This record gives sequence, structure tokens and C-alpha cells, in this order.
Amino acid sequence: MPAIAIDYTPAYEQGGGIGRYVRELVTALAHVDAPENRYRLFVAGAGRKPLPEIPGAQFEWKPVSLTPSWLARLWGRARLPFPVELFTGNVDLYHATDFVLPPTRSKTRTVLTVHDLSFLRVPETASPGLRQYLENVVPRSVQRADHVLADSEATRQDLISYYQTDASKIEVLYSGVDSRFRPITDQAAINRVRQHYGISDRPYVLSVGTVQPRKNYPKLIEAVSRLKQSELCVVIVGGKGWLEDPIYASIRQLGMQERVIFAGFVADDDLPAIYSGSLCMALPSLYEGFGLPVLEAMACGVPVITSNLSSLPEVAGNAGILVTPTHLEEITNALERVTTDSALRESMVAKGLLQAQKFSWEASAQQLKRVYDQLLHE
Repeated sequence: MPAIAIDYTPAYEQGGGIGRYVRELVTALAHVDAPENRYRLFVAGAGRKPLPEIPGAQFEWKPVSLTPSWLARLWGRARLPFPVELFTGNVDLYHATDFVLPPTRSKTRTVLTVHDLSFLRVPETASPGLRQYLENVVPRSVQRADHVLADSEATRQDLISYYQTDASKIEVLYSGVDSRFRPITDQAAINRVRQHYGISDRPYVLSVGTVQPRKNYPKLIEAVSRLKQSELCVVIVGGKGWLEDPIYASIRQLGMQERVIFAGFVADDDLPAIYSGSLCMALPSLYEGFGLPVLEAMACGVPVITSNLSSLPEVAGNAGILVTPTHLEEITNALERVTTDSALRESMVAKGLLQAQKFSWEASAQQLKRVYDQLLHE
């Protein structure tokens, strides 16, 4: 019976983003894969909090106390050739889920997930230290991997363009949207969640993502400040990131201190109520590898405004309003239309619900299993 190791570290370390991707994909894999394969979930930095419930009988934990930063030093910077199998035991296939493929034994087949190339596409928005690290290790990892999974066709094209990667070894594996993301109509439930995260009872535009430059929050906040609805707030859901001081400075300059609410990290189970309570979800990001909040908002029956570049048109389809993220007037006009035109909102909600149905974690997991099976039997 083949043994497959999956790097579960992002799911253990991160609440949203890549953590959500790995968590949802492994959970779905447990449901679609009968015990044909045995899975070992590698977790770096284990011990600072309990491991979650094992996703299925065919899974087992492979925790190690060495932190991800220490492993990055050993494998990425020092380039010490200690194979990951020292921690996972001998496996037939190793899936690196977060950009970087560690050393493996020569017979081990390898899959690498690259979520985006934002550190190359918009380098000024990345943390300098992280950017330098990724610029060094990601191209080596892509070259070594037997198969590469990209979050979107946009990321796949970036891999071909920037690294001259053989197109035949890159496959797009879309994210899904969990069934918990649905319209919440119980206003009392919405109010409870709003109160818990310090969200006032005023109408709000929602944006979801780590507080960092790539999310383009200053442009969004300035656009809202230009609207006639002076009571309209911006709610930003996401943890603190990097290079965020200019974002706070922009809020002060615009006099928006009372109208911008940083809700911080929101638990997965509370997100549907946060989405459902908003007038719309706006993600005018400068670059996204996928843009999961677009799907989640649509599944919750919320109109979406997002950027017309990178992966976001793939995700939004014809259901969202696409804007040029650097054009303030486009963002402002889109917000004006969505927040004041009820007929437009109804149309966008209906289209969004249909668009979200095209993406499921079950379909993603089935595709992933096919990738594993093909590599194991080549």
C-alpha cells in the first residue's frame, strides 16, 4: 500500500490563506480516498498547541518539534541535504504544500504546490526577508519537483514565464468552498458575531485578507471615503502582516479612524455571518494566486467587487464587478453602484451563488488523488 506524506504545517500554523487551503484539501481527501493509500501528515513546530483530530483512518501524524523557520535555515539557506523522510519515515510520494520542496530521497516522487508568485510580480509588497528567501528556494523547488500544482491558470502562466517551467508538469488545482459558506438570514446570529468581533451596527463593506500592501487597502478605504454614504464602514478581516504602517497612516490622513474596523482573525465558523452581514465584499488586490474570499462571499450571497488581474477574473467569472486596482475612480464607482442599486445587487447575488457552485473541495481532492495515483504508477 503506497505511503504518501503531506506537509500539514501550514494548516497547523496558519488560520487563513494557505492554512485554509491545506486544511480543507486534506479533509476532503480523507472523504474521497478509500484506504488505498496511507497518509502521513508532517507537522513542523508541533507541540505549541494540540494537533487537531486526525482526518481519517488512513492518516497518521508525523510531528516534529523543529520549527518551520529552523527547517528553512537548514534546508533553504544552509542547503543541508537531510531528507524529509528522516521525519516522515520512508514514503513513496511527498507533497510539499507551501512553495518549498525539502530534500527527499531519490526514489521518492514529489509534488509541489505553488500558490502564487507575488514576490516576483509585486515585489514591493512583500517582506524583504521573505522575498529574498523565496527568490532563492522556489525556483530550485519547482525545478526539482516531479509535478507542480498551481492555484490558478494565472499562477501556472507565471511559472512558465518566470521560471521557463515545462508546461506539461504544471497543473491547475483550484480551491473549493466549504458548505458552511452559505447565506445566513438569522439577523440575531449575525449581530452576535458582529458584537464578538467589535463590528458596529452600521452598514459595512467587507474585505478579507492579511493586513499587508498587496491587498490594496488604502485604495479601498479612500474609495469608501468618497461615497455619499457617510455612515458606511470598512471591515477588514485578517491578521497583521507586514509593511502595514502606511495603511494606518492612510486611514489617519483620510480621517477614517472611526469608519475602519480591523476585526483581526475570524474563526472559520464565524466567517459566513461576517460575509452575510456586509453590503458587499471588496478585494481590489494587486495580485492573488487564487482569492478564496471571492468564492466564499459569493457562496454567502454577497456581491463581490474585485480586481481585473492575476487569478481573480478566473474566480469571479461574470458574477463580480472587476476593477483596475490602481484606479481609484473605478473602485469608487463600483462601490457606489453596488451599495445603492438593489436590482444590481440581486443580479450579482444570483450569479455569484451559481459561480460558487463551480468550485468544491471534493472535486479538488479527487483531482489531487488522480495526481498522486498517476505519479505512483508511472
